[in-house]
Amino acid sequence: MVWGLPVGWLEALACGAWARPFSNRGLFLDFDLSIRDPSREPFGRRTLFGSSVKESHRKFSAPRHGSLGFLPRKRSSRHRGKVKSFPKDDSSKPVHLTAFLGYKAGMTHIVREVDRPGSKVNKKEVVEAVTIVETPPMVIVGIVGYVETPRGLRTFKTIFAEHISDECKRRFYKNWHKSKKKAFTKYCKKWQDVDGKKQLERDFSSMKKYCQVIRVIAHTQMRLLPLRQKKAHLMEIQVNGGTVAEKLDWARERLEQQVPVNQVFGQDEMIDVIGVTKGKGYKGVTSRWHTKKLPRKTHRGLRKVACIGAWHPARVAFSVARAGQKGYHHRTEINKKIYKIGQGYLIKDGKLIKNNASTDYDLSDKSINPLGGFVHYGEVTNDFVMLKGCVVGTKKRVLTLRKSLLVQTKRRALEKIDLKFIDTTSKFGHGRFQTVEEKKAFMGPLKKDRIAKEEGA
Repeated sequence: MVWGLPVGWLEALACGAWARPFSNRGLFLDFDLSIRDPSREPFGRRTLFGSSVKESHRKFSAPRHGSLGFLPRKRSSRHRGKVKSFPKDDSSKPVHLTAFLGYKAGMTHIVREVDRPGSKVNKKEVVEAVTIVETPPMVIVGIVGYVETPRGLRTFKTIFAEHISDECKRRFYKNWHKSKKKAFTKYCKKWQDVDGKKQLERDFSSMKKYCQVIRVIAHTQMRLLPLRQKKAHLMEIQVNGGTVAEKLDWARERLEQQVPVNQVFGQDEMIDVIGVTKGKGYKGVTSRWHTKKLPRKTHRGLRKVACIGAWHPARVAFSVARAGQKGYHHRTEINKKIYKIGQGYLIKDGKLIKNNASTDYDLSDKSINPLGGFVHYGEVTNDFVMLKGCVVGTKKRVLTLRKSLLVQTKRRALEKIDLKFIDTTSKFGHGRFQTVEEKKAFMGPLKKDRIAKEEGA
């Protein structure tokens, strides 16, 4: 015994035991009988009496959360999606428009047979989500000519039509009700007097001579939509194909004329959708940047970034995730496939034709509108575009549809779409019936029907 310790304690210390103060009265010895070198153990594991024990630890490297390519994440300055690049012009193609405006109505789903040889789903039916975008015909009210300069395009001449509707004129006023409604009253007289006509002819001839790019000014027709807004959306749409003279003649012929969506896009075409996303308001860093939540017992909150930077430089870097605005951002989504370009309601032989949702496999007489209409939108009565998947924005939001900038060569892009079934059940709750007639046949006469019949009698 040495100082009251068992014999051999020095040998035990040499064999891997370690000593620590146990109390004020003496020394406590802890023996590791496995006698292993901890430096040779795998990271994050320790050995106790020959058995393996996992310890929690964190990684010291991780890819950053959230893309810096979309900075600044602030509210968009514009409500309508802006086309920042139009497709490259090809003079060998016929003259055509490259973009169109539509309004998001809602979503539904379809059933189709996949035509993809070699795939597991080839010749099998699939159910896919689709978005309905209502696209009433747009009205062309102006022509703009551009000349190319070393610093980009520059406006050369702008010519407006003789007659412009009030819904278009509203776009030029902050408050239409309080205004004198004098927009274009002097300009339209150019089309009537002799000097004005001569000036317009000179403008057209100089545009043919000097301009390299021709765009038309077109607006939507709000009166055809189930929306409260009366002010039309106005945009410039580039005219591609043919020579400059052919483009100008094409645009001049269509001044004050309506252009339907089927003259711009085609079935099975891949297009781009430009718009402003659904606004979410002021959000914290976890929701806005998808950073990892801190452990549950973290002091002063856990939906935070633990370290926002070093002491020096004594500033917070722009790349550090912070709380702020989420949503209502301007975004461009490419490669949305057109599954169907539907025709609006029309009168034929004195009858209203609505069957724009029937297919070769589903011959029931039904429109694209679900029972009760699209939630928070209403009924789609005009031409519409059915796009695969979802698109940005809320219902009623204006969307810019643009022709693809890319040459589509992939098999998915070139696949022919043959719809078998379009769902038209109610989108409010659990929809069950495809048409009103189907619901009546199943439910039988209702109390409200009996009351209406008695009142009519």
